[in-house]
Amino acid sequence: MSLLAFIVAALVLAITPGPGIAYVVARTVAGGRAEGLASCLGTGLGGLVHVAAAALGLSLLIAQSALAFNLVKYLGAAYLVYLGIRMLTRKEPSVEAKQVRAQGARRAFMEGIMVEAMNVKTALFFLAFLPQFTTPEASLAPQLALLGCICVAMNTFVDVLAVFGADRLLQSNAARVTRARLLTRLSGCTMMTLGVFLALARRES
Repeated sequence: MSLLAFIVAALVLAITPGPGIAYVVARTVAGGRAEGLASCLGTGLGGLVHVAAAALGLSLLIAQSALAFNLVKYLGAAYLVYLGIRMLTRKEPSVEAKQVRAQGARRAFMEGIMVEAMNVKTALFFLAFLPQFTTPEASLAPQLALLGCICVAMNTFVDVLAVFGADRLLQSNAARVTRARLLTRLSGCTMMTLGVFLALARRES
């Protein structure tokens, strides 16, 4: 699977409104731009925890087994389809910024790390998404680490944009919900299509 296809898929998923964007926007509203940016850095580092766990865990589990490699890819493809269906059937995407109190950039940074590092959904997503774009012929851990870092970088970049645009995003509730719905539907279709394609794609042992 080409790196370009991975980047396109990761970018579409990164710009989809979700808990991560809502969290950094909430931090920005509560404590200003500095606190919002600090939370972005924190969630980025927290995401790298999942990248390391996926790279080490999956490589140790399936590096020597073509059967395990294909099993993980099939399960991951099924999980992506499941996520896509959930997005398409969700009535109203949640993009509301929860009310939080200002706590300073340093604390926002530390909390961002903990929030993302303890996010089980992020761990499951990396385990399902990253192996789809690896090849069994090459060393698995470096591939997972590279792809994971690209995902984290994209997510962090989008979060930073959300921080700078927080005031504008909060101006019109109707417009925000409409954009969120369109992006969520796009991501749902992308994940379903990607999951089906990867499940049907020919795999080399």
